[in-house]
Order: sequence, then structure tokens, then C-alpha cells
Amino acid sequence: MSNTLETVSIIGTGLYTPSEAISNDELVLAFNRYVQQFNELHAEEIASGEVAALEESSTEFIEKASGIHSRFVMNRDGIIDPDRMCPRLPDRSNDEQSIQCEMSVAAANEAMTRAGISASDIDAVIVACSNLQRPYPAVAVEVQAALGIDGYAFDMNVACSSATFGIQTGVDAIRNNSAKTVLMLNPEICSGHLNFRDRDSHFIFGDACTAVILKAGDDSGYRILGSRLKTVYSNNIRNNFGFLNRGDESGVGARDKLFVQNGRKVFKEVCPMVADQIVQHLTDLGISNEACKRMWLHQANLSMNQLVSKRVLGREATPEEAPVILDRYANTSSAGSIIAFHLHSDDLSSGDIGVICSFGAGYSVGSVIVQKN
Repeated sequence: MSNTLETVSIIGTGLYTPSEAISNDELVLAFNRYVQQFNELHAEEIASGEVAALEESSTEFIEKASGIHSRFVMNRDGIIDPDRMCPRLPDRSNDEQSIQCEMSVAAANEAMTRAGISASDIDAVIVACSNLQRPYPAVAVEVQAALGIDGYAFDMNVACSSATFGIQTGVDAIRNNSAKTVLMLNPEICSGHLNFRDRDSHFIFGDACTAVILKAGDDSGYRILGSRLKTVYSNNIRNNFGFLNRGDESGVGARDKLFVQNGRKVFKEVCPMVADQIVQHLTDLGISNEACKRMWLHQANLSMNQLVSKRVLGREATPEEAPVILDRYANTSSAGSIIAFHLHSDDLSSGDIGVICSFGAGYSVGSVIVQKN
């Protein structure tokens, strides 16, 4: 489904970046110490063939596989502790702001400042991210209260595509007259669901939070020309953690209760799906591929982004045409494409067209075609 959205604009964005970071070298050092400890502990079983020896990681492997050099995290000490390899994020009392609320408020405040509005101007809050720290009350309602926003709020989850799905949801609310201004937030604590003991994925994710403010009839920022969403069921990216896990104790702590993926299949199946959607979306709006000045793509893997942008443009994209932020942020799930937009959108000229596109588990892909006002 394609919509022409001539009267809704992105008038401001915000970014919360954690104060702590981990380089590839630091991550590899911790991972390899864990591998050495495991192999020493299971030396007899490994020698007899009962247990497979773990393979060490390397900075070269990570950078070749992903293009990632470092990542920001909410807690580094727990992750780089070979005996733990998991962030230390203590529970907070019910009277304290939750971690995701705190991140969201910081990103929202920057977005409101950039947009030149206050909380009293916002009618609705959407928190859209890959993992929520609790089922209820909604983090979005907590953020709404923390900011003093009147109206309504709710949470939603479409994994790495949550931001673009959240943008269309906000636009739909505006077009249906249930809101005039919408705050859409993506608080991603990806380190919380990453298996740091898995060589194939221990380097993938980082933490961050982004904010997008959508407003009707505003001539600032970027006008939304159209949005398009698509999902196709796949098990190639999966996380089985959930409230029913306690119903089968044998599965508690199992590998599938954290992020798992078949990376090769994801690459092969998702890239053409994304490129085809962007091309068709532009075509349906009467926009040539060459007229697309910038692609703010989901920041999961450098090779994926290079392939998608090449299929769209018919040639290699320049760094300006398809900006990369995953080298220092890693994959921040739904926040990635918005980080790219936040950091690399001010330089375009009035009338320039670009596409915000996120994709991931589901499979899911969302594209938002925008034009600078």
C-alpha cells in the first residue's frame, strides 16, 4: 500500500548516545579469553570429540564481516568481563524512570529543541523498538508522563523496522485526525539480547535511542511523500525470549532466548527485497532512482547497504549518497536508519529527495520517501 502524504513533515530528530563504548579490540580480547577458558575447562571432552572446541574471534574478522569498528553500550564492564559477558543493568524501583524512558526523554528533548516545539505541542507518543523492558505499563506512557505530554501513548515492535513502521503509524494518526503532532521514539538496548559468547554475532549490536517528531502542515524539515511497509515471515532472525518461557524450565537460558540468525540466508533474501521495495516505491511516486539524493539505510551490515544502494542506483553509491554510521554505532536495530538521517540530513537542499529505509526480522521492510522543505 502506498500513501501520498503531502501535509506531514519530520520537523525534528534527536539522538541519545550512551557514554560508554567498546572497540573491536576490547570485545575480541574478552571473547577470546572466554574461548580459552572454555577450551581449557573442556579439554578432555574436546580431545575425545564429545565437545567442539570454540574458535577465537579477531578484529579483522569482525570488520570484514560487518564494517563495524566499535559500539556504544549502556554498560561495558559486564560485557567485557569473560566470566559474565552480559551488561550489568540493575533493576530500578517502580518510582524511578526506567532505562528506556530515560534514554527516550533525552532523545525527545533534543528533537523538541531542534523542532522548536515543547511537550505541550505533542498529542501522541509512540515507542517503537525491537525489545521492551516490560510488558506493561507501556514505556511510551511512562515517557509521556515524564515529559508532561497530554494525549495518548503506546508501544509497538517490528524489530529492526520499528522506526519506519512507527513513522507510518504516526503519519496515519495525523491523517486520521487523532493527533496533529506525534513523537516517535526508538530506545534500543540491543546489548541486552545479544549473545556475546557467539563468535558469529558477538560484535553486531550497540545501544542508542532516536526520536522523530511528525507534524501536520509544517513547512520545515522534511515532507513525507509516501511510506510503504512489507512483511514476509521468516525464522532466519529470531529471539524466543518471552513470558511463556517459565512454562518450560528446560528452555530457560537456552541459546534461542537471545538473538540468533542465519546471516547468509538473511543477506541473500533481504537485500533484493529491500532494493526492490525502494525502486518500486520511488517509481510509484513518479520519482526516478537518480533523483534520490540520499539513502538513510538500516545500519546492520556494510555489505548489505552497499548492495542495496547499488541495486537502487545502478552503480556504487558515494558515502554522501548512502551515509554509514554503523562503523562507530554498530547495529542499533530500529535506531540505525534514524541515526543516519539525524547526522546526515542537514546538508541537503530544498527540494532534494531521499529515502529512510529499515529492514530486519520478520522479515520486515519499511521505506519512507521524504523531500526537504
